Amino acid sequence: MTSSGATHHAGPRPGLVRPVRIDPNGELGPTRSETQGRHWRRTSRGWYVPAHVEASDVEQRILEAGPVVPVGSAVTGWAALRWMGGRWFSGTSRTGAQRPVEIAVGTHHVRHQAGIFIREENAAPHRVLEVDGLPVTDASWSLSHEMRYADDLAAAVVAADMAAYDDLVSTVEIDACLTPRQNAWTGVPLARDAVGWSEENSWSPTETLMRLAWVRDGQLPPPLCNVPVFDLQGRHLATPDLFDPVAGVAAEYDGAVHLMASNRHRDVRRTGGLVSAGIVSVTMMAPDLRNTRRFVADLEGAYATAARLPVAGRRWTVEQPAWWVPTDTVERRRSLTAGERRRLLGYRARAA
Repeated sequence: MTSSGATHHAGPRPGLVRPVRIDPNGELGPTRSETQGRHWRRTSRGWYVPAHVEASDVEQRILEAGPVVPVGSAVTGWAALRWMGGRWFSGTSRTGAQRPVEIAVGTHHVRHQAGIFIREENAAPHRVLEVDGLPVTDASWSLSHEMRYADDLAAAVVAADMAAYDDLVSTVEIDACLTPRQNAWTGVPLARDAVGWSEENSWSPTETLMRLAWVRDGQLPPPLCNVPVFDLQGRHLATPDLFDPVAGVAAEYDGAVHLMASNRHRDVRRTGGLVSAGIVSVTMMAPDLRNTRRFVADLEGAYATAARLPVAGRRWTVEQPAWWVPTDTVERRRSLTAGERRRLLGYRARAA
């Protein structure tokens, strides 16, 4: 069987290829001698894909872990969330290194393999789903796992926010999943703490980190996430990343995506609209994520400036006109029709 035989083992999604076992006849998989050559790549013990299949593709990596999953066990954590549609779960760490696909195996004895981490935690049968041929723990359980084993509070909050971004798990659902029966489980206090800091309308991990810098490092009032701001005639002015409507202070994150010419022009116009309406706006840059002192100082300055502006002179409001369709919660987004989702949430496909 040559590498072209992979067409017979197409994965459950376009561009993905299922691993196959050695076949002495070379019909359903490579022969043993073929696996020693350059046309095949081993994915786990006894399983192979053609060498041209991209090993770094995140969903291909998840699929390649499938043969290792014992009956009754499941892929969990970030990989399960990604497989179920969580676009921000990239499978990479903060340093850019690939994270292993985690498998919850319960009482099964399965050895770790390259790119795969075995977690000896049992998920109840009703928590295991089959999605496109791959067993995964349901979204709430997967998020609970991701939050409990997060590196720190910020990472756990980012996980909760990004699961909500794609409407996989609401705040209420993850809170209910972290039941009192899990008190003795690893990381439950961290996960519960993170739920209290999470929001359902953050549009990117960097927005979440900026919000945490605002409230945790700056000790300032919690801002609203992506709340639309209108002029006094009901026209939409802008939707700042973060906004304190009491103080009249907004913040925007200016990262690599925003620095593209078209996005930069749009962001400048948006900030200009906020300023002309009487809102004081600050910007967080990528280096501020590593050291938030400059951003916090800018925020404190913005609050001081905004306090000197007369409230009567404000030419903006967050009161939504009748024509506006709010999409700020998981529940509201889930209630949208397919057409409404394409029209109102199309920016998400472009952003993630």
